[in-house]
Amino acid sequence: MATPPPEISPLIPADNATVDAPPAPPSGTAAAIPPGPPAAVPPVSASSVPSPPSSGMSKDTLTALVVGIGLGGLIVMIAVGIFVFFYKRRKRKQAEEDQLMLPIKQKPFGGQAQQFQHNVPPLMHIPSPQPQGSVVPINPSTSNSLGSERSHQAQPLGQSLSLLPFPNGTFTYEELALATETFSSANLLGQGGFGYVHKGVLPNGKEIAVKQLKSGSVQGEREFQAEVETISRVHHRHLVSLVGHCIAGEQRMLVYEFISNKTLDFHLHEGKPPMSWGTRLKIAIGAAKGLAYLHEDCHPKIIHRDIKASNILIDDEFEAKVADFGLAKFSFDTDTHVSTRVMGTFGYLAPEYASSGKLTEKSDVFSFGVVLLELITGRRPVDKARPFMDDSMVEWARPLLSQALEGGSFQELVDPKMEDYNFSEVAQMIACAAVCVRSSARRRPQMSQVVRALEGNLSPEDLLKEIPADNRAFHGSTDYDSSAQYKEDLKKFRKLALESQEHSTGEYSVFTNEHGVPPSTSSTENQLDTQEVETGKSKTGVLEIPVE
Repeated sequence: MATPPPEISPLIPADNATVDAPPAPPSGTAAAIPPGPPAAVPPVSASSVPSPPSSGMSKDTLTALVVGIGLGGLIVMIAVGIFVFFYKRRKRKQAEEDQLMLPIKQKPFGGQAQQFQHNVPPLMHIPSPQPQGSVVPINPSTSNSLGSERSHQAQPLGQSLSLLPFPNGTFTYEELALATETFSSANLLGQGGFGYVHKGVLPNGKEIAVKQLKSGSVQGEREFQAEVETISRVHHRHLVSLVGHCIAGEQRMLVYEFISNKTLDFHLHEGKPPMSWGTRLKIAIGAAKGLAYLHEDCHPKIIHRDIKASNILIDDEFEAKVADFGLAKFSFDTDTHVSTRVMGTFGYLAPEYASSGKLTEKSDVFSFGVVLLELITGRRPVDKARPFMDDSMVEWARPLLSQALEGGSFQELVDPKMEDYNFSEVAQMIACAAVCVRSSARRRPQMSQVVRALEGNLSPEDLLKEIPADNRAFHGSTDYDSSAQYKEDLKKFRKLALESQEHSTGEYSVFTNEHGVPPSTSSTENQLDTQEVETGKSKTGVLEIPVE
């Protein structure tokens, strides 16, 4: 009997088997077929997934990045530092050049500028430092706040807002005492009718000249401060600047910029070697410009009242700076309102002062003419070894000026120590001197005309034409010059000057000290009558010189 074919069971795929797995080979038994092996998962291509960067490459890149950023930052910092350094140095240099010309800020009276008053030694005694207990503030109710405010407002060195680390150019007594080494005799520059002048050095290294005025002035603190503030606003490259002041009890001190190259008087009469002609002309032009500014650019005009060679300071570049203007109100006698003290310096003063007792801008012109004669001749204004009327350089020079201008011979006038000079320039200065020292004030030129003539922009003939027609006597002396009245006026003036000098030692002597800050006075147009020598009375006016 034939065996029937085996019954084929349907294949059940295993859970992990693929449906397309091959069937198992046929078996002769009916046993269950075991599941087939698991299908292999196809490998994933390496190119389909990016490989992570190796650790070596990451560190190198990071290091390079850090180094690059560091070097770049360092270069930027160095560049910025160099820029800041040169910028600050330039600003500091500019500030140091300009700070002496900064005005004192206007402040209400009784404000911070007047704080820290001190008791000081009597007049004409070199002051000494005061103990802290002597400080007397103006307003007791606010003294503590002012004191603390003062300590916090001290400016750092090099500050461009001010010459000094002191607010508004106001100094205390202790600050000036420290700057001048307790007003030591080693720092004493000179002494005269106004008091002492000391050299000082501030903590920031700036040099100053401290002028101690006579105590007992009729002025109060308000008036003194007002005048100081207005004078401090007068700025010109050929004028010495007032940079500060001090009010200490009855003591008044003025602080000026320090000019280190002494005075014209020193270089003309004591300096060696003799000044060259070019230097003399340069100084004459500079001083003339400074004086012209006072007369014609200040409103009201400022009358200097004591133009002389020792009042013309010389800087390191041999530029002239006129000193001590605007100080008429600081010179009153302390004992009485009556004063017979002659303003100015004998040998420089105009002859009309003997008869009128008044000084005008034309009096300054006369004095400047004397300075021009000093520059030309090398002589002093007064030669005490000669008899009266021969001791005056002006009277000696009058006929020689005429001869020089008419004949062109300068040998008797020109300083024999000056070996070489420009003929036409000497002729210009001689012409200026001749018209400046005319006995009649109305016949003298204005200082602006003198400047133009000295610079060669105005010939002697044109200078003569610009003077009013009724004043055109150019050469020689006039009837007044040779009259008995003129000689009598000169005698009277000389007598007054000598008598005044006896009561004020050093007031009329030639001031030739290291700094050349002399005792002098000056005035504005409103004070032409401040000294009435005829009656021996002094009329007081208020110094007001607002400057445009």
